[in-house]
Amino acid sequence: MYNSDTPVRAELPSSRQLVRSTILAAVSAAVLLVAVVLPAEYGIDPTGIGRVLRMTEMGDIKQQLAAEAAADAAAAATAAPAPASASASAKAAGPTLGMASANASQPTASAASKVQWRDETPFTLTPGEGIEIKLKMAAGGKVPYSWAVEGGSVNFDTHGDAPGKSVSYEKGRGVSSDEGVLTAEFTGNHGWFWRNRGQADVKVILRTRGDYTDITKVK
Repeated sequence: MYNSDTPVRAELPSSRQLVRSTILAAVSAAVLLVAVVLPAEYGIDPTGIGRVLRMTEMGDIKQQLAAEAAADAAAAATAAPAPASASASAKAAGPTLGMASANASQPTASAASKVQWRDETPFTLTPGEGIEIKLKMAAGGKVPYSWAVEGGSVNFDTHGDAPGKSVSYEKGRGVSSDEGVLTAEFTGNHGWFWRNRGQADVKVILRTRGDYTDITKVK
């Protein structure tokens, strides 16, 4: 009376086939999680595929943005008016501290200008913009560096990465300059990420020399 086709029992998948399909689906999902989702969302790349496909950089930037947003929220939540006495003390100490800071930074700038640098990399960051500069270094390599901001300050993260490896050397917020020696913990890319959280454009000049074979700018 009805023309609908009813599958016979032999055409239905067996329990073994269903189990096998489920296992294959679970394995495929796990592969996608490890090879795509972790690098692209969290900067975690245990297989190295994310680095090859340039997805790990996107994950690193997402994590940096999330960390900055959390730190901004925490700072705003904990900020409170200072007591009158503390405020008066701060005002009284302010000129002295400012003069000490200016005097301390002057020799640094002068010394940096006299060093024979291998590369000088200037760039401009608009409000909210970030940039990353990477150096290819071998394990144990040392790179003396100096960078300074004109027109404001930046947030920064000094870090390194390689297939299956990552390290954060130093982080800072609202910093106008930094200098030192970057020592590679492993063979790979090592360098800096800067972001301008101010309301105006800033210019950053990075100067480097030492044990590296290549320098790359990533936006």
